[in-house]
Amino acid sequence: MSLAGLRSTIDLVLEASPITPAPSSSPSGSPIQALPGDVVHSIAAGEVIDSLAAVVRELIENALDAQATHITVALWPEQGQVQVADNGLAMALEDLHRAAVPHSTSKIRTQADLWRVTSLGFRGEALHSLAQVAQLEICSRPPGDTSGWRVTYSHQGEPRETTPVAVAPGTVATVSDLFGDWPARRQRLPAIARQLHQVQWVIYHCALAHPTVTWTAQLSDRPWLALTPSPTARGLVPQMVRAIPAADLQEGWQPALWAEGDDSAGLYGLVGLPDRCHRPRADWVKVLVNGRLVLVPELEQSLLQAFRHTLPRHRYPLAVVHLTVPPHHIDWNRRPDKSTLYLHQLDQWAALGQSHLEALLGQAVARPEANQQQRVTQLLKTAEPASGSYPGYGPDLSDRLPYRDRPGRLRAIAQVHDRYILAEQPDGLCLIEQHIAHERVLYERLQDRWHLVPLTTPVVLEGLSDSQLEQCQRLGLQPEEFGPHRWAIRQVPEPLGDRDDLPDALLELSLGGNLDTAQVAIACRTAIRNGTRLDLATLQTLLDDWQQTRHPRTCPHGRPICLTLSETSLARFFRRSWVVGKSHGI
Repeated sequence: MSLAGLRSTIDLVLEASPITPAPSSSPSGSPIQALPGDVVHSIAAGEVIDSLAAVVRELIENALDAQATHITVALWPEQGQVQVADNGLAMALEDLHRAAVPHSTSKIRTQADLWRVTSLGFRGEALHSLAQVAQLEICSRPPGDTSGWRVTYSHQGEPRETTPVAVAPGTVATVSDLFGDWPARRQRLPAIARQLHQVQWVIYHCALAHPTVTWTAQLSDRPWLALTPSPTARGLVPQMVRAIPAADLQEGWQPALWAEGDDSAGLYGLVGLPDRCHRPRADWVKVLVNGRLVLVPELEQSLLQAFRHTLPRHRYPLAVVHLTVPPHHIDWNRRPDKSTLYLHQLDQWAALGQSHLEALLGQAVARPEANQQQRVTQLLKTAEPASGSYPGYGPDLSDRLPYRDRPGRLRAIAQVHDRYILAEQPDGLCLIEQHIAHERVLYERLQDRWHLVPLTTPVVLEGLSDSQLEQCQRLGLQPEEFGPHRWAIRQVPEPLGDRDDLPDALLELSLGGNLDTAQVAIACRTAIRNGTRLDLATLQTLLDDWQQTRHPRTCPHGRPICLTLSETSLARFFRRSWVVGKSHGI
């Protein structure tokens, strides 16, 4: 807990239960005494419920545990009031009377159950904490009962008033006057707009983890947001980020083969195509585990690694990963809000997430956009290309990268301004920049086959710093002292071996950070330059090789490679309805 959070919790405890200063010594001579029960529960309540969003989170998780398929959230933030209604399994009157008693739960029974938690809640703290920091009321009617019951609770979680009520099957939980008796916490709440933003993200995260649920929310008795259900999270993201259509998202499932005895263990991945869906912040890199959003930095970093050299600088991907983990591989007892966890075999899950996202990016084939103004990269489909090479520009590329069958074919038509390749596809036209397309081909080739070749005449570099020498050592260049402040390089990466600007290229490599950065620099330096005239056969060979790369949408620097103009957008521009006779005025 942060220092500010600790100070806030202490203030809350002092307000909820004023404590008379203890004497310097007890009758037994020890200054250490057990805290009263009300103080203990005040501390727990301050940890579990710290905001309006926390109230919504706890009530929503209870509804999801009750197998609800429709959840409605109503907010009156100025009054500190929240109401969550669901159509899930309701509580009988006897259970309602025990619901807010501390550490009362239907989720677990024994200590062994802590290591096989299959529900979102299990501590039995949420409703009791809500009763302590607000006025709590629950209405519930089990299926088959003719009427339901309304129970209001005291701050100790005991039922205070019980009345029959006409209510639909399900549960309606109402929290009023939040932090009314805790002025220190209420004064520290952020502005209303910030609180609503936090609540919105709580709903979004729960919806991503449970996409088959229908979600509606009201703000001060007016509609606020709504999410329609979908079989997977792919149908939810376009409702949350309006600028992203479902066609720009790629999803898939990968089983976790090492989780023996549990065939359901695995990983669901959802990625946005990097040329279309990159963002200024990492706010859409989401990791979910067994139905709950969690903060696992190791997993988040592994997901970001899957997008290296596919995004522009200072941009972040859209990536959602939902792990289905055997319950005995998780320890949720890390924080009261269960936002973090201890995960067994974390390294294996991180490696699986990264490889799965890389596979999704590699197989992404999206339909071209109808809007001719939108600048997008179209992953074009091709049959097995004929062999070919780029004369005078690096090694023979007839030894191709691993090929994956894709129907259709992209046909080179012409070169535009000695810079772009105009190509025809079955349903439109494409414009591809030749330099960055070749750069992507060379970069992935260097990744697969990093090879050093000896030089007939060594290259002598001057004035290298210690960090530059270390970088040369990491790349395997083995610099040898060749006089005062001079070093001889006798072997270089294969694509640079016959270049006239080899000394400049080696100096550039020495300033890089790692092997991957060096490979990007080499690919950029050795790719076909814009302004170079190419014949039609060479253009076709370049197109064929580019389409076979693992990440054909962007260059290693994250720039889009291809602009697509579909047949439908051409027809719309020329006002062609394709009805026989209409163009002749019939």
